[in-house]
Amino acid sequence: MTLHAPLAIEATGLVKTYGETTAVAGIDLAVPAGVVYGVLGPNGAGKTTTIRMLATLIRPDSGSARVLGHDVVTEADAVREQVSLTGQLASVDEELTGRENLVLLGRLLGLRRVAARERADELLEAFGISAAAGKLVKHYSGGMRRRLDIAASIVVTPRLMFLDEPTTGLDPRSRNHVWEIARALVAEGTTILLCTQYLEEADQLADGIAVIDRGRVIAEGTPGQLKASVGTGALHVRLLDPDRRPEAAALLERAVGSAVLEPDPAALSAQCTDSARAALGVAELARAGIGIADFSLDQPSLDEVFLALTGHAAEEPPTATLEEQTS
Repeated sequence: MTLHAPLAIEATGLVKTYGETTAVAGIDLAVPAGVVYGVLGPNGAGKTTTIRMLATLIRPDSGSARVLGHDVVTEADAVREQVSLTGQLASVDEELTGRENLVLLGRLLGLRRVAARERADELLEAFGISAAAGKLVKHYSGGMRRRLDIAASIVVTPRLMFLDEPTTGLDPRSRNHVWEIARALVAEGTTILLCTQYLEEADQLADGIAVIDRGRVIAEGTPGQLKASVGTGALHVRLLDPDRRPEAAALLERAVGSAVLEPDPAALSAQCTDSARAALGVAELARAGIGIADFSLDQPSLDEVFLALTGHAAEEPPTATLEEQTS
C-alpha cells in the first residue's frame, strides 16, 4: 500500500446507533486512492453500516467523513456523482434482460442511445455474460447476477467503488471471476473499498485491511503486517517415510518446541517464532537421517490473526446489531 498516496476516504469517529444498539462505535479510516482496501469482520461487526454512511445512504450520528475530498453530509451529491455501490443483493431488474439492464442504466446516467448500447455490449463481453445478454435476469445463475450487478455499477466508471460482500454465496469459480474484475478496475485507476467476512478474499485482494469488531477498528495494516503481529508462523514438513513420523515429532519438539501430527500420515507441523528456529528443526531431522519430501514455513493465516485479535472466529457473529436490518 502506498503510504503517501492521496486519500480517497478519510473518516474520523464515525458513530451510528439504532435505539439502544450501537452499530458503529467510532470508526476511523484512511484509505489511499488507487488501491483495494479491505474492511474485514464478521456479520454484525458494523461493515455495512459504515459503507452506507460513506456512500451517503445514511447520516452518521457523530464523527465526520470525506470521500474523494467531499464531506459525506454537506456535499453528499458530489460524493454520489463519483462513487458506486454494489451491495450484498443484486440491484438489477429481474424482468429485464442483461443487456436491457445495462442500456437502461447507461441512458439514466446520460449516455446517448448508441453509446449506451455500445457500453452494454462492451461490459457483457468483458464480464463473460454476452451469451446470456438476451435472457431475463431471473434466469441467471448467482454468479452471473453478481457479475451483471458489478457491470451495472461501472456503466460509467466510478472513481471509488464500494463492494459490500461481493462474493457471498458464490461458487469458487464465480468468486475468482469477481476477484479478477476487481483487480482490473484498480489497474484502471478505481479505488475499491471491499467489505468482506471472507478472510481469503481480503488476503487475495486487499493492499490494506482494517479489522472491525463490534463497531470498532481493532487493527489496521497490510495483510503481511497483520499476520506478523500474531508473532508465530508454522513449519510444515512432509516425510518420505511415514513410519518415522513419531521420531520426527520428538525431534521437532526438542528443536522447535512443538509438533502437531497432520491428517496426512506423512506430515507434521510445528509453531515457529522465527525462520532460524524452523531451519534448526529441519537440520535436526536431516541429521537424524529422516528423509524430507518437502517443507515450508508459513505465516499465520488471516483466520489466525482474526482469532488472536478478537478471541472469536470470523464466521461467528458477535452480539447482534441492527446492521442486517439496515442493509
